[in-house]
Amino acid sequence: MTVILLFLGLIFLLLIGVPIAISLGLSSLLFVLFAGEDPSMAITVAQKLFSTMEHTTLLAIPFFILSSHFLTTGGVSRRLIEFAKALVGWMTGGLAMAGVVSCMLFAAISGSSPATVVAIGSIMIPGMISAGYDKRFAVGVIATSGSLGILIPPSIPMIVYADAVEESVGKMFIAGILPGLLMGSMLLLATWVAAKRMNMPKEPWQGFSHLIKTFLKAFWGLLLIGIVVGGIYGGIFTPTEAAAVAAVYSAFIALFVHHDMGFKEIPKVMLDSAKMTAMLMFIIACAMIFAHVLTEERIPQELAAQVMANNPSPYMFLLLVNVILWFAGDFMEPSAILLILSPLFHPIAVSLGIDPIHLGIIMTTNMEVGMITPPVGLNLYVAAGLSGMSLGAVTRAAMPWMFVLIAALVVITYVPWLSLVLVNLLYG
Repeated sequence: MTVILLFLGLIFLLLIGVPIAISLGLSSLLFVLFAGEDPSMAITVAQKLFSTMEHTTLLAIPFFILSSHFLTTGGVSRRLIEFAKALVGWMTGGLAMAGVVSCMLFAAISGSSPATVVAIGSIMIPGMISAGYDKRFAVGVIATSGSLGILIPPSIPMIVYADAVEESVGKMFIAGILPGLLMGSMLLLATWVAAKRMNMPKEPWQGFSHLIKTFLKAFWGLLLIGIVVGGIYGGIFTPTEAAAVAAVYSAFIALFVHHDMGFKEIPKVMLDSAKMTAMLMFIIACAMIFAHVLTEERIPQELAAQVMANNPSPYMFLLLVNVILWFAGDFMEPSAILLILSPLFHPIAVSLGIDPIHLGIIMTTNMEVGMITPPVGLNLYVAAGLSGMSLGAVTRAAMPWMFVLIAALVVITYVPWLSLVLVNLLYG
């Protein structure tokens, strides 16, 4: 009964418009003071707010955010787009498909879904409209494809999940590779089919020499993928150290290789990164307080015991996980969802023989769907700002591609091989 009070307090605060971070922290504190068994735990709650920031794993988040800002400002996204256009632009709907490929490539070096939409959408949406594409089609493709920034490693939500349940960030990263490629491939196929039906234009084929030329221009950005992924799995550095390397490398290519930004722009990049980091880390800290209260009240253990008493099948449990996460994604930020629900789902999944890494990929994929689900879907707001369309119009434009993401989610949920084959190959 007491756990119901905790969640009712959270829901009430969200409904009256209190920001998600404050809702998480305040509901936890009120619960401890008035409904918890040990009111003195309020001191522990205050300490948890600061001790959360000491987690080494979470240090990767500000570095990846800084890296994505340097990449966005430094013109790397423009070069990746040119390469993608040379690669698939000659097909029907080629510009739209190039947008999907560009989002996949930028996702692999940024770790952020909104950053991917901004970097690619700011160039591709106007370009597609001027080339004769329907505006809603262009916005829907980019808003949805940008969500790949969550699933294709490196991924900030993967770092949050790994920290919440004490799993390996490296395993999470490599587990996301094949599911990310699957989702990207399904989006490409859906875009091509839709472009065929709508008779969308295509770019002229400019030959292999142009393809090689654009690849060489994008090489320095693409190299970051090899540095981050190769460095982690080659044992050269940890995921946290890889994030720091990515930030330094991104600054280097933006300032000294491409010369697309000057030193006078560094303060703005640092400030923008600091703002986003502060917002995200405050949400994480308050969500960790909420998760801490759940743990102290032994709610995950009791929930796991009740679920296991009913002898559920792993298939039904995973269906329930997807339904709960889809609902939560309508109202909450991904990091908060992962920090609150991961400790609840994790022990049950382990009891049912579900690999925690596979569970993490399922939860991360659900966060991807949540990025284009109103009213909190951040990608929808970003795409609306870039295109000048209303939130409702962007939501309707993204709807067909959202069903593609859901279809991919079903495959990822019930085919664990996709998430685990590379992990087993590298880690045994």
